[in-house]
Amino acid sequence: MSIDINSSIKGQSIRFCDRRADIDLHQLQALLNKSAFWAVDRQIEDLQIALDRSEPVVSAWDDAKLIGFARATSDGIYRATIWDVVIDCDYQRLGLGRRLVETTLGHPSMQRVERIYLTTTHQQSFYKRLGFVANHSTTMILDRSKPHTEGT
Repeated sequence: MSIDINSSIKGQSIRFCDRRADIDLHQLQALLNKSAFWAVDRQIEDLQIALDRSEPVVSAWDDAKLIGFARATSDGIYRATIWDVVIDCDYQRLGLGRRLVETTLGHPSMQRVERIYLTTTHQQSFYKRLGFVANHSTTMILDRSKPHTEGT
């Protein structure tokens, strides 16, 4: 299934696409380094693995320039998680983030999923406007980048 949506936002023609093959990993790396403090210095090889294991992968384009990105992982029926939602800082506050998340949620592979999770550091109010609610009952993490100490 392929989604190609053209949108005119404040006079700019922006294209939303779900073809992961269209994503140039160097452009994605540059977008993350520029506009996502939580994803700075991700390696090309690791980005490729993440893309290969995600469905859907949605991107936003201004002509040939990658300006937005989001991806999800899911079992297709019970649970999904949306990851790496980012809009180029030069294009923020134009409604593109909303459209990017809505396109991700509306993708056929997400249609039957009953519960969709995401993690955000500073954008809770943005996601609340899209229907997400805070979930304090299931927040746990195993952070393998830090040594495990008993009792913490």
